Amino acid sequence: MDFNFQDLILKDRDARQHQHYDVSFLEYLNMVKKDPDIAKLAHKRMYDIIVSSGVESIKTEDHQRLKRIYGKETIKRYKFFESDFYGIDKTIMEIVRYFHSAAMRGEESRQVLYMVGPVGSGKSSLMESLKKALEQHPPIFVLKDCPMREEPLHLIPKHLRDEFSQILGVNIEGDLCPVCRYRLIHEYQGEYENFRVVTTDFSIRSRKGIAVVPPVDPNNQDTSVLVGSVDISKMDLYPEDDPRVLSLNGAFNAGNRGLVEFIEIFKNDVEYLHTILTATQEKSIPSPGKNSMIYFDGIILAHSNESEWNKFKSDHTNEAILDRIVKIEVPYCLELDEEVKIYQKILKRSNFKAHIAPHTIEMASIFAIISRLTPSSKVDIISKMHLYNGEEVLQKDATQRVDIRELREEAGREGFEGISTRFIMKAIDNALSESEHDCINPIILLDSLAKSVKASDFGEEEKKKLMAYLQDVVRKEYNRILEKEVTKAFIHGYREQAEALFNNYLDHAEAFVNKSKLKDINTGEELDPDEEFLSSIEAQLGLTGNAAKGFRHDVTAYMFTLLRNNKKIEYECYEPLKEAIEKKLTASVRELSRIITQARVRDSEQSEKYNQMVDEMKRNGYCEHCCNVILKYAANNLWKD
Repeated sequence: MDFNFQDLILKDRDARQHQHYDVSFLEYLNMVKKDPDIAKLAHKRMYDIIVSSGVESIKTEDHQRLKRIYGKETIKRYKFFESDFYGIDKTIMEIVRYFHSAAMRGEESRQVLYMVGPVGSGKSSLMESLKKALEQHPPIFVLKDCPMREEPLHLIPKHLRDEFSQILGVNIEGDLCPVCRYRLIHEYQGEYENFRVVTTDFSIRSRKGIAVVPPVDPNNQDTSVLVGSVDISKMDLYPEDDPRVLSLNGAFNAGNRGLVEFIEIFKNDVEYLHTILTATQEKSIPSPGKNSMIYFDGIILAHSNESEWNKFKSDHTNEAILDRIVKIEVPYCLELDEEVKIYQKILKRSNFKAHIAPHTIEMASIFAIISRLTPSSKVDIISKMHLYNGEEVLQKDATQRVDIRELREEAGREGFEGISTRFIMKAIDNALSESEHDCINPIILLDSLAKSVKASDFGEEEKKKLMAYLQDVVRKEYNRILEKEVTKAFIHGYREQAEALFNNYLDHAEAFVNKSKLKDINTGEELDPDEEFLSSIEAQLGLTGNAAKGFRHDVTAYMFTLLRNNKKIEYECYEPLKEAIEKKLTASVRELSRIITQARVRDSEQSEKYNQMVDEMKRNGYCEHCCNVILKYAANNLWKD
């Protein structure tokens, strides 16, 4: 069926024409009277864009995973950011808090929003999302032919502003730019009610309300990039202080009513940045030549890497600029589940079509996360990663849980060093590009990561540490996951068996804790709790003696908490017990799995079990090729004689 492109084009053109206004200032005043939001300032506009998409307030007490990560806090999640940013909830909350305060015309409205963090942490992406948000915003009203795209209410004389503010329900701030002031006098003879007002949109490409300032060569820094210049070709026609000689095309001129972004801001000399001082505190910028200061209403965004920030702030002569900065740190993601989502998002946007075996992206994410963590004597690096992911982790030799807050305090500035997202993605891309079977798996990816580390510019000590993580820590974690997965594929009705073990453990643990007896379902006979059975489960976690008894009390108390809150009780609801049960199941079939997986010649019964296992793994996301590779790897690495 042919598509009618002509209709699509004409329909869009017609819709856009209806969005365009060309009215007198008097008509504009009546529009503002009906809807004061028309005249909102830049920070309020951005805040409204963010919150209009939706805000979800989450009380962590109702979410066990979030409670473990954040403690007893209320986390706000903004739908505006949710499809692009993961694992930086606190950072996003700080950004929105800045815009909220600035929207209320607080001190932040006169401050630079500055993001600092390691390479590849998402600073530039956050900036891009804010710029694209403005591009999607409906057109705003501006004075016709104004180079500053300024707010039409600037036409109202100072002595009438209080009265107009009360009638319109808006705060009126700012003055006409020199060009519009000249036009008001000479074109409109001072009759400001007749000044034409039009609508215009925001555009990154056209520098309409959005301006970007890249680092400038220190030997060729010219403030005209920021505030425009004097048109020399008109100097013979008009005097130097005549507004008609002005060419207001600098970043602050273009970004008025919108935003100005400074990329790698501290790569510029300090003198070049002095324009920021008045643009923030006084909300005005110098005009070129000998004209008066020009009112500026815009968001000033900046970002750089941490090393540049540290160098800049160490110089006490930069205090004036530092005092006008709201610093927001953008660290690397430290939550495994969220890190996985980052790579999945990037891969969805690529054109790679290869099959990706289960746990491939997870292994890359584990490597990235542990490279960013500070080692602790209180817990091993993998357990720390699971803790930061909001999982329940129990110390092997005690009933006391590791406190995530203590780990964070001990670690200091965690998340500002380590492997970047870009580094991981390049290794994934290389693995996908070199794939001979249109399929990659964790084994191939770990090899690709090892090659990337060896070819990197990291120091020898750093390379040695990262290679140790890959070859020892990450590979052991993969072996643990794979053994569990093969076991699940091998055991028919794995979940049912796990639930049976779980319920049995709960019954006996509760009887032990309450010093009561159990009733046999079949005979009605009262029995003592089976401590041998309880110990066989607890031994999987390395718990014995008092630690094991304490564990029984913890499990029982936790289950009663779930019951009180009407939560579903199943074997996966308490992470340490889930881990123990899965280890118990794995141990019970390990020998049989080993024999069948390693056997080159199988009898009919073994072949049937092997084929069932392969079919189950395929149902779990493996293709024919990666299933064969993974099972060969399992035979050679999981169950060595």
